[in-house]
Amino acid sequence: MKKAAVILLCTLFFIACNDVYTSKKRGYFHIDLPTHQYRSFNRAGFPYTFEYPVYASITQDSTYFDTKPENDYWVNIDFPQFGAKIYLSYKIIGGKANYKIKQPDGSYRDSVGVNVFDLMVNDAFNLTNKNEVVATSIRDSLFRNPFGVTGISFKVGGNAATARQFFVSDTTHNFLRGALYFNATPNADSLKPVQDFLQADVDKLINSFRWVKPQ
Repeated sequence: MKKAAVILLCTLFFIACNDVYTSKKRGYFHIDLPTHQYRSFNRAGFPYTFEYPVYASITQDSTYFDTKPENDYWVNIDFPQFGAKIYLSYKIIGGKANYKIKQPDGSYRDSVGVNVFDLMVNDAFNLTNKNEVVATSIRDSLFRNPFGVTGISFKVGGNAATARQFFVSDTTHNFLRGALYFNATPNADSLKPVQDFLQADVDKLINSFRWVKPQ
């Protein structure tokens, strides 16, 4: 009886060894993406207007490193179903600037200065290039939208925390910077469908963006 059992086990072992192993591709959860539809952000008193998705909400950004932003025109476009946000920060060229200067011990010190156009452009490039360590590519491109608004757009590839950044400016008075971030561990493969979907929304924002003259 024992001999028969041993023979059976050996037979099963050799059969299993001869099986052809087929690797399986890693799978991710299916995400149902809504239809791209847009509405206008045209809040009274704001120096800009644009179009944003109906499946997103806009909230005023009330903190900047635990302090209040330098003006009331910093807003976030929130995509709760995707765990993503587009952060929009507005600055007046030549106006008062609040800065956080990192100290040797890792803390930040408050500093007050003036918003200089060239320095803000450099900051936009530097903030994007901080992702170089994990990014597979960073592509920047100059654009001019149908309303004559100009700026630079950055597309970041790989497992960076941000897939898209941009800024728009009239170079004399207004400067706005935008950045798309996900509230999740960066994974280019699993996030790609949502990233591609939201890239279209960023494009819509940029192409519909206009400066509003004070009344």
